[in-house]
Amino acid sequence: MRALAAIVAVYGILASANVTADDNHKHIGDEVNSLPLFDAHIHYKEPAWGPYPPEAVLKLMDDTGVAMGLVSSTPDEGTITLWKHAPRRIVPELRPYHGNAGSSNWTRSPGMFEYLRKRLDAYPHEGIGEFHLHNVNPEDETLLRKIAATAKRRNLYIHVHSGKEPVDYLFNLEPDIKIIWAHAGMTEPAKIVEAMMETYVTLYADTSFRESDILNAEGAIDRDWRRVLERFPERFMVGSDTWVNSQWDDYTHLIALNRKWLSQFSRPIAEQIAYKNAERLFGRKVSTQLLGKR
Repeated sequence: MRALAAIVAVYGILASANVTADDNHKHIGDEVNSLPLFDAHIHYKEPAWGPYPPEAVLKLMDDTGVAMGLVSSTPDEGTITLWKHAPRRIVPELRPYHGNAGSSNWTRSPGMFEYLRKRLDAYPHEGIGEFHLHNVNPEDETLLRKIAATAKRRNLYIHVHSGKEPVDYLFNLEPDIKIIWAHAGMTEPAKIVEAMMETYVTLYADTSFRESDILNAEGAIDRDWRRVLERFPERFMVGSDTWVNSQWDDYTHLIALNRKWLSQFSRPIAEQIAYKNAERLFGRKVSTQLLGKR
């Protein structure tokens, strides 16, 4: 509870000046600081292992009220290290990147599917990703079809960093898969995200890197983003995207920024996006009681 008290003290400024007295009953406001968070986009890549050992990662989570997180890493050993350190706090997913296979060439890497199969057999990953699909390439179909079939058979999420077209493509390969759309489409406008949510009932999204889109220049919620988030509150989760060490350095600010925009929604919507959607998707209890524990 000391961690939560610190959060309230540090983030007391988060209630937006744009929320008027007449609107206070509609928005959770400062009470957002007492909510546990599920961080749906964490990476624990090799360059972070020295500066941020597992104990330091858990302290950052504790200090910011992040009770649990979805973690993928380059290579996967980072994810497994964190999961072994704090199995109640870390939900592992399998990123394909390892060795010479990275975001631009992983689909052409020899032996990729066998690598994925062996890692999925060895560890309790609950998703495949986050991986990048920069475009739809027919040469990738064989591998992606196998990945989609594996995700369906094993009841795993596919966590994809892409625009609209690759998401359409994956659902065309296997309509019954479950996709977490990284960065809610990254650069796709809210209207496209809304249309995709309407089209695919098993499409979810993390909002990492969309904070500056959700919040307008005045610090209030963008009108188009408010509409999609209030229309589909059961489909979104927050995220930090610790893809480089500077994101770990800035973790406290990133989580505060997410609490800032969540504070401008009703309590039911804020709770869904903060942690309740993750509870439903991953079948785990996300609670402040996890803070300080492993």
